[in-house]
Amino acid sequence: MAEKKNPPTKRTVPTDHAGILIAAFVSAAAGWAGIAYIVANTLPRAFPYWLFFVCLFMAAAGTALPFVRFLNVRFSRRDAPSVPGNVILRQSIWVAMFITAAAWLRIPRMLNWITGFFLALSLIVIEIFLRLRERAHTDS
Repeated sequence: MAEKKNPPTKRTVPTDHAGILIAAFVSAAAGWAGIAYIVANTLPRAFPYWLFFVCLFMAAAGTALPFVRFLNVRFSRRDAPSVPGNVILRQSIWVAMFITAAAWLRIPRMLNWITGFFLALSLIVIEIFLRLRERAHTDS
């Protein structure tokens, strides 16, 4: 006799995901508006130079967060608890850090495929170690 399979359970999404998505939208809007203002209205001096990287970081983190959330929700196991909002925020900050560091390294023309690869690899390895540490902490 064939065994009946249970239908897949619906995944519950934490309520803090809505809050971080709103914060991501505000951060992305402020960052992209700041970049547009800096590029259009300022001369390349010290303060606008640093402000550009701050706005780039905000814009990249806010823009990456919905994509990072989608990937975490889509590729997590159904039986596992969903990824908390602080992990999604941290991962989008890693993406923003990579983009900002790549832009910074591009100015003196030090960014190439090898540098970009090892920069990305180092950030990915740090995130893997942090996730393993969190998993070991919650399992015990």
